[in-house]
Amino acid sequence: MKKIIFLITLFCITIGNSQIYDPIKWATSVEKVSDTEYKLITKAAIEPGWHLYSQNVPDGGPIATTFTYDDANGAFKLKGNTTEEEGHTEYTELFGDGMDIKSFDISAKFEQLIEVVGDENTLTAFVEFQTCDDVKCLMPKEVELTFNLGGKDQKTSDAVAATTASDSNDDSGNSGSAPGKSKRGLFALFFIAFLSGFAALLTPCVFPMIPLTVSFFTKQSQNKAQGIRNAIFYGVSIVVIYVLLGVAVSAIFGPAAMNALASNVWFNLIFFLILIIFAVSFLGAFEITLPQSWANKVDAQSNRSGLVGIFFMALALAIVSFSCTGPIVGTILVEAASGGDKVGPIIGMLGFSLAIALPFGLFAAFPGWMNSLPKSGGWLNTVKVVLGFLELALAFKFLSTADLVLQLHIFEREIFLAIWIAVFGALAFYLFGKIQLPHDSPLTHISVGRLSLGLLVLAFTIYLIPGLWGAPLKLISGFPPPLNYSESPHGVGYTKLGSGGVSAHEGLPEDAHYGVHDIVMFHDYEKGLAYAKKVGKPALLDFTGWSCVNCRKMEEYVWSAPKVLELLKKEYVMISLYVDEKRKPYESEQGISEYLYPGKPFKKIGDKWAELQIMRYKSNAQPLYVLMDHNEENLLDPVAYTPDVDEYYTWLKGGVSKFKK
Repeated sequence: MKKIIFLITLFCITIGNSQIYDPIKWATSVEKVSDTEYKLITKAAIEPGWHLYSQNVPDGGPIATTFTYDDANGAFKLKGNTTEEEGHTEYTELFGDGMDIKSFDISAKFEQLIEVVGDENTLTAFVEFQTCDDVKCLMPKEVELTFNLGGKDQKTSDAVAATTASDSNDDSGNSGSAPGKSKRGLFALFFIAFLSGFAALLTPCVFPMIPLTVSFFTKQSQNKAQGIRNAIFYGVSIVVIYVLLGVAVSAIFGPAAMNALASNVWFNLIFFLILIIFAVSFLGAFEITLPQSWANKVDAQSNRSGLVGIFFMALALAIVSFSCTGPIVGTILVEAASGGDKVGPIIGMLGFSLAIALPFGLFAAFPGWMNSLPKSGGWLNTVKVVLGFLELALAFKFLSTADLVLQLHIFEREIFLAIWIAVFGALAFYLFGKIQLPHDSPLTHISVGRLSLGLLVLAFTIYLIPGLWGAPLKLISGFPPPLNYSESPHGVGYTKLGSGGVSAHEGLPEDAHYGVHDIVMFHDYEKGLAYAKKVGKPALLDFTGWSCVNCRKMEEYVWSAPKVLELLKKEYVMISLYVDEKRKPYESEQGISEYLYPGKPFKKIGDKWAELQIMRYKSNAQPLYVLMDHNEENLLDPVAYTPDVDEYYTWLKGGVSKFKK
């Protein structure tokens, strides 16, 4: 009860800016098997976007879910091991060099058979676990479980606390990162699909239909207003047709299947083959068309008067133009479905169809604009071929994912980049007119626009080349395999020399060590703060974790920036506190927990830093960066993941200025 009151107080104080996540709620129940045998059932309710890991995980992975049962001095006897549901196994780069890990989403169920040999009727157990979403992991946590052998459901005290925490977060408008991340992902999908729709608009199957269709509406209508109204309904019909396609894909796959797509080997291989077929079609080898009988039947219906006929005209456009729009639509649906969001295909089709439909409504309203439209010609096929090259490059992303999941090390980073260099290099030659494909018109000269696009593609191709020797290639981060999944993980001829070489390692302070980029770091709060006072510098607290992906991104992309690195080395004392460090505290480091194990000593040194972050800064997500003076007061508001180098640099610089005042 004291713990619940403490949690409620904590969340009331921090309402409006809480960053404490508690995505797992535990509940227990008991099933009687015989007079002396009982089945202990533990259920975990998992918030969407978060993962709970299996009892068996690879070395170097997350904290395994572990159950410890109190036998009450021999009153209970365990029979066998704790069993768990099937869950799902997928590849993740959150840990080490990437690995296959079994985890649970939404819910998990664990069972343990026991035999009662004493008079006790209440059994106490503990579960230790770690929770992660797609970009970060929370600190490991231990929860006490109580089993009433009377067989009634028994929620643990921590489950009640978790509910309180969740409610408080909801009131403050901060319920974790997953919903925000999902919204950003859907917005990006809509934007990409919208741009893809404009690209489809410029293909030979669609572009010539704009003046023809708009002219039909304006000539057949009794007045201008009716023509505009009919053209708008035509555009709306296009949107409805494609959105219904997105709804169908969502209904067929379902959210559970979509969540499995991103890491499923067979789905990725199938997507790879589909995109290769689409790409070869766009390049001119053949055309993908729907049955002609479909077009004939729909075209016959389009002759009907009124809005029904207009709707069938829109459907006829979708069918007739399928050879150009089909590969683009297919690619959007593949990307949307593999994103794991059940509304992704719908959002993708909404963005795509809006781009297709807008010109028909606008040109119907302003028919004079059609005089400014470029004439149809060979440039339309050029657009189609360029899209084919892009489809070809994208296809290898899915082949790479399949190889990563299987850990075959066949399609490593260098091979991926070599293929992309070849694809985009060939595209550059095509744009320069050095390569001709089957449906291209004779090219006597190239336009300024085509030359500019060719130069841009050539520059991008040249940018990719250093990646073969270990360059990070931040522009395409996320597409090729990670740096460590390569023939030469640190680059060809790599030798670690931190800044300053050997001389940089002279005069290392006691209890410190050289960390990433040879930054002097402390891993103990008190010792780091004492050194900061000694040298007269502010302290930078870095709440981090071994399994924290965004922490590694900050270290790799932001801390490595010269101006940021100079500040970190010269102006601050770095104190990196790993909240998932499993080492037992030394006697001098030990303390009494107020939150994680109220009134008890810390079990792991990481627990001490985790509690410090929660109690003082009201956050349990990493990374968290705090600029602190010698009185342990914040110089500026703490920041979390900040991928913008200039923004992070300004924050660091502001802390130095305030400290020196």
